[in-house]
Amino acid sequence: MRVVTVSLLCLLAATRSVLVAAADAPPNVVLILSDDQSWTDYGFMGHPDIRTPHLDRLAAESAVFTNGYVPVALCRPSLASIITGLPPREHGITGNDVALPAERPKGWSRARDPAYLARSEALIAKIDAVPTLPRWLAAKGYRSHQSGKWWEGNFARGGFSAGMTHGDPARGGRHGDDGLVIGREGLAPVLDFIDRCGDAPFLVWYAPFLPHTPHDPPERLLAKYRSAERPLALARYFAMCEWFDETCGQLLAHLDTRGLTTRTLVIFVADNGWIQRTRDTDVPDDWSESFAPRSKQSPHDGGVRTPILVRWPGHAEPRRHQALASSLDIAPTVLAACGVTAPGTLRGVDLLGVAAGKVPGREALFGEQFAHDIADIADPEQSLIYRWCRTERWKFIRRYEGTIGRYGAVLRANEAYPQLYEIAADPHETRNLAASRPEVVAELTRRLDAEWKPAHGKPGDARSTAK
Repeated sequence: MRVVTVSLLCLLAATRSVLVAAADAPPNVVLILSDDQSWTDYGFMGHPDIRTPHLDRLAAESAVFTNGYVPVALCRPSLASIITGLPPREHGITGNDVALPAERPKGWSRARDPAYLARSEALIAKIDAVPTLPRWLAAKGYRSHQSGKWWEGNFARGGFSAGMTHGDPARGGRHGDDGLVIGREGLAPVLDFIDRCGDAPFLVWYAPFLPHTPHDPPERLLAKYRSAERPLALARYFAMCEWFDETCGQLLAHLDTRGLTTRTLVIFVADNGWIQRTRDTDVPDDWSESFAPRSKQSPHDGGVRTPILVRWPGHAEPRRHQALASSLDIAPTVLAACGVTAPGTLRGVDLLGVAAGKVPGREALFGEQFAHDIADIADPEQSLIYRWCRTERWKFIRRYEGTIGRYGAVLRANEAYPQLYEIAADPHETRNLAASRPEVVAELTRRLDAEWKPAHGKPGDARSTAK
């Protein structure tokens, strides 16, 4: 009897040791990145029509930061900021492309212009010069997988140990290439990677080309949103949002099936906003984009605001937070959870600490918008178009006269600047109060300059006068 009792006690002690070790082990990390989706366009954010049941469930299980932002409303620099924890001016990837040649003969192609390819490679090389989440976590034994959007050459250049994007310009590599089929054509590469990891900790970068154009949802989803009163373009976008949500559900269900949910930190964010243009949208005469003004490439909330979800069972209490949050917070949040000391160069905060009341919330957030095409990769200020500041009450936007290149209609934005909005009461930025509140303009200008004062970027005040 005594032998049996001792054996049982030993078994219980061993089981307890395993459970304690599992509880103390660093979590797996899954980053879910939406591509071109407005901060309003989720069920959990109150959209009356778009159905996102899987993200709604994730939100119900997460610390939800409803006042989340990305520092820039353009996918490539936004994604680079997520993986490095640095604002665009610091990692140097400020636009989607280097400036096109002034003279482009008929049949010109990026893939066949050696000078353009050399400048593009110099831009990609900037990712080699900065730490990234996969590199930080590799030192802790993590494996990592890239899928979906990825602009910086081959996945390995970001430090991923596995991935889908080859990044070869001669084979059409630019912003994800082979990786862009993820979600649209199933999730097998990601799910298989998770299974291959076994007991090893992993990082998943799931950045599908969804709900990004082309807006070609399955008919079974589009049928839900078709109506005589709704423009077809809008119905297609709504269906794309639900399609993206379905794929998120498949990924989260796999974590459940494999018993990994409690051991996995899941973070959701969108890379930038999108407001669907329809035949009824008021646009400038030279506007040719399928998105509406004040969304993609814009410093307004339609371009830079996004909910940020942080789920880690037992570590993040499911609750909604009004605190200002940024995609720059993702890197320090992941590093803190995984037991990696974050370098002092990171500007973000640990959102798990904020959610638990252990880390003070910030008083202000800052962002910057550069041109889509980078005029000079050695001098980001040459392409600086906007800077903005968000406090609990106010949103402030300044205009700069950087070189635009393409997308002139988008970035000229024929409006008076600076702009000031009482954002808590006016979330869609309809009333510019800059003229009536000069003292607030002066204070937020001081804050912008204290955070970063461009050495030679020239403000454009009364009205945009872009080159």
